[in-house]
Amino acid sequence: MREWRINIVFFLLSVLLAIVAGRLVYFQIIKTQEWRAMAFGQQKFMDLAQGERGEIYFSNMSPLVINQQADFVYAAPNEIKEKEETAKQLSLVLNLDKAEILGKITQESNYETLKNKLSDEEALKIEELKLPGVYLKTETLRYYPLESLASQVSGFLGGDDTGQYGLEAFYEDALRGQESYLEREKGPKGFLISGNIDLDSENSGGSSSLPDKGGDLVLTLDYHIQFQAENVLKKAQQDIEFESAEIIVMDPNSGKILALATWPGFDPNNYSSVKNLDIFQNSSIQKIFEPGSVFKPITMAAALDSGKITPQTTYFDPGSESIGGYVISNFNKKKWPGLLTMTNVLENSINTGAVFAQRQISHQDFLDYIEKFGFFEKTGVDLQGEVSSQNKGLKKGSDVNFATASFGQGIEITSLQLVRAFSAIANGGKLMRPYLVEKIIKKDSVQTIVPKVQKSDLISQKTASQLTAMLISVVENGYGRKTKIPGYYLAGKTGTAQVPYSSLGINQRGYSDKTIQSFIGFGPALNPQFVILVKVYNPKTSSAEESAVPLFRDMAKYIIDLWQIAPDQTQ
Repeated sequence: MREWRINIVFFLLSVLLAIVAGRLVYFQIIKTQEWRAMAFGQQKFMDLAQGERGEIYFSNMSPLVINQQADFVYAAPNEIKEKEETAKQLSLVLNLDKAEILGKITQESNYETLKNKLSDEEALKIEELKLPGVYLKTETLRYYPLESLASQVSGFLGGDDTGQYGLEAFYEDALRGQESYLEREKGPKGFLISGNIDLDSENSGGSSSLPDKGGDLVLTLDYHIQFQAENVLKKAQQDIEFESAEIIVMDPNSGKILALATWPGFDPNNYSSVKNLDIFQNSSIQKIFEPGSVFKPITMAAALDSGKITPQTTYFDPGSESIGGYVISNFNKKKWPGLLTMTNVLENSINTGAVFAQRQISHQDFLDYIEKFGFFEKTGVDLQGEVSSQNKGLKKGSDVNFATASFGQGIEITSLQLVRAFSAIANGGKLMRPYLVEKIIKKDSVQTIVPKVQKSDLISQKTASQLTAMLISVVENGYGRKTKIPGYYLAGKTGTAQVPYSSLGINQRGYSDKTIQSFIGFGPALNPQFVILVKVYNPKTSSAEESAVPLFRDMAKYIIDLWQIAPDQTQ
């Protein structure tokens, strides 16, 4: 009797185990696809319920990047009985192929996305149809209301909801609200910060919990100046037909970037339609170039600061000279008559005069000053993907390498490095870190980025004053005359550089017929409040005097009027 009872118990346990095993097989194998789909759907809705990404604003709080609500439609295929009819009606409303929709709603799943970013009309019609197993939901999308304006600055939010390029990538953690304690204390990427920082809920080194919303970025960019810079480039492209161009405006005293305009741009709302991915790059920090004669003031600064020349030091122009088997000539092979000063050299952009100035100091001293001006290192700007050339060829080069570098050929830099260097001349010798984000605003704190001096006493105040006077003379008497604005002193320098074959991907020594034409300067010269670089790539004009110089004047005049800067000249 007892054995019979034990056998019954074992039999019942075996049946129970068989049922459980069968259900496990059913759920883990047969229903795998459905569970995965359900999990994906739940994850999507969980993402929608999480905190929003921080937004990005110009300095006046005009929006550059915001979040926008949009409807999307999804289906629960297992709830749809009339699949053919449902696919037919959906295809008419959503303007999608019926077969594509049918393929989705015949899946063994509980979740299939049918279409994102519905128009108001599409969402209303879907709601009116009341199709079984078809649902509407709202999601938060990244929106760039100004479209291409400052697009290489903003970057965009990629399909994986991760920032790509520009600020979106550099400030990924801050925009998501996921910085650690140490990152919040030091600021993004090591930037110094100040302000009211709430640390009550965090432990040293721990990660903060995701807030309702990530940090909003308030930029140093001036909306009006950025807009004007991009408009100036668009109009100029029609007139002088360049391939690409940049305008950078920076406060020389703080490093705040007021405009960072590039042409062409792109619409971050439709980034997936861009065919040439190079357009996503910000050429001001991600592309190196040989600057040409805009580099001559750096050569003069080195020789002046070393005490080897003065603005009145003289020489005779040979027109051209042979160095190491290479012939160095002036622009258009012109020979300037008479006794020339170093100021005349800058006024008329004389190559042989720059070579003369460089020869007054040793090669090592010249390299040391180039390094002090920051041309061998990144600027540290808060944008993703900044590059810098180490200029290894110049560092171990021959006499001819140093000679050509004195007038900006054979040395590679970025546009922002050049602006940073000229800012040091304008502000009396301080190398400032350029930056774009001034504040990060969170639910319970405001972080303020503090200007940083990267090098002090780069050149003496005397050298800065002497060089400023020489650059004023370029505007008053030299190739920069077209930048003159009545009542104001401006200081600046033209540059027309040949483009080497190597930068065009051509395996050939020497230089092509393409040019980079630029003008860089600051104003008002005696109390500098802005530095402007205008750089155009291969325009149809022959020199910067015809291309970049008028654009610089347009920008300088606009800023002077916008800020109502008082004249510094007596009429």
